[in-house]
Amino acid sequence: MAQLAEQPTMATTRIGKQGDPCVMVIFGAAGDLTGRLLVPALYNLARADLLSKEFAVLGVARSQMTDEDFRKSIRDDVKQYCGECADDAIWESFSKRFYYFAGNFDDDNLYPQVKNRLAQIDRDHATRQNVFYYMATAPSFFGPIVEKLAANGMMEQNDHWRRVVIEKPFGHDLESAKALNQKLLKLADEKQIYRIDHYLGKETVQNIMAFRFANGIFEPIWNRRYIDHVQISVAETVGVEGRGTYFEHAGSLRDMVPNHIMQLISLTAMEPPISFDANAVRDEQAKILHAIQPLSDQEVLLRSVRGQYGEGTLGGQEVPAYRSEPDVAPDSRTETFVAMKLLIDNWRWADVPFYLRTGKRMPARNTHIVIQFRRAPFVLFRDTSVETLMPNQLVLHIQPEEGISLQFAAKVPGPVMRLGTVDMNFEYQEYFGKQPSTGYERLLHDCMIGDQTLFQRADMVEAGWTVVNPVLELWKALPPRNFPNYASGTWGPKEADELLERDGRRWRNFEK
Repeated sequence: MAQLAEQPTMATTRIGKQGDPCVMVIFGAAGDLTGRLLVPALYNLARADLLSKEFAVLGVARSQMTDEDFRKSIRDDVKQYCGECADDAIWESFSKRFYYFAGNFDDDNLYPQVKNRLAQIDRDHATRQNVFYYMATAPSFFGPIVEKLAANGMMEQNDHWRRVVIEKPFGHDLESAKALNQKLLKLADEKQIYRIDHYLGKETVQNIMAFRFANGIFEPIWNRRYIDHVQISVAETVGVEGRGTYFEHAGSLRDMVPNHIMQLISLTAMEPPISFDANAVRDEQAKILHAIQPLSDQEVLLRSVRGQYGEGTLGGQEVPAYRSEPDVAPDSRTETFVAMKLLIDNWRWADVPFYLRTGKRMPARNTHIVIQFRRAPFVLFRDTSVETLMPNQLVLHIQPEEGISLQFAAKVPGPVMRLGTVDMNFEYQEYFGKQPSTGYERLLHDCMIGDQTLFQRADMVEAGWTVVNPVLELWKALPPRNFPNYASGTWGPKEADELLERDGRRWRNFEK
């Protein structure tokens, strides 16, 4: 077990605090994730003066590059993804902190050389030997890389800290997730492991807790007495974007539900934590995940829907079926759409269904959480022209536009009692102005200051897979017979609509 350095809690951090002096080692630094998201996020932190002056980056990948080649590459990335935010003065200081080392991750000789390079960077930049290792690699390298780091003494902590950041997918089922957790926890302490989910870097996701627990008008009605049901939708317009090989083994269920969607469910449904300390927050999230009722085989058949997109029209363009995408089998059984009905077995949420769906090639890119409240009694309106009362809906918009809206009834002007539905909208960009963001800024900064609040713990990961595993197993045993079963540019298979219609409900769709 690695020796522990003192870990700061949420209470000891400061708003606007610079990150600790440290080196970020990116394994897989020549890949798309680094150029499209990580480097622009670091640049935005530099613009906000949230990077320590004693900060540096060491990129490690197979591609042969010099330090100057790497700096030129990231310069192109900053120009492309930060656009008009790019600033030559900031870039001058920012780029000098980047270094590169070429090697194969499975080569034992790589790690002593990386260790020596880190020692030199520490001497040049006074990083106090603090290091966090970012796994921007294929999942098969997660365990082996950490194993080799530990074998070379690169995870040990004394008066400095060492951390490892792991991207999803964290395992491909419950058994593999447990095995990966067991391996990592033999090599490092849980406080050193940061399982990252970039969805949690989005402002609205972080704001769920602030919205619920800082506003006295909402928390008292956030329960089964007032809420009818909850919908969580993650809709994408894109297909597999050249990732056919990966997606054929993953599918939408593995790719989205045990991580992104389980995090959204836990933040929406959790009890108030005793503080914003990382473990206090994650304790409450874990309780929700453990309280989700696992589905029996019969319930999987009744409460889950899978789909695969066929050809269709999206944005006025003809798009191919999933089975026609590169690196996809012509008779593929992989799902590109999932819908489920889940129940949380606790006092607050008893009998309140949580409906979730996620899919590719849908009409709009939109992630949102809909809280639908119970209908008001109709008795007052029985002798008026009002025929029905629409339920109130509170919507947390996560992407592409971040904000919150509340739908309620209001009287239509005129001599007759008629009701119309209106929306009260709050948009982050309109109110606070546009902030340059990839979604990784907050998460990388948290890695630098040791705040694990927005990162998954081992028990949370395993609890998410516990919910998903029965569905995976039954779908494997009973292959789909009707794929593809929804056209590109539609809201998924008709069975997803029927899932709610059986309960007298319907999905809330947003076209933008």
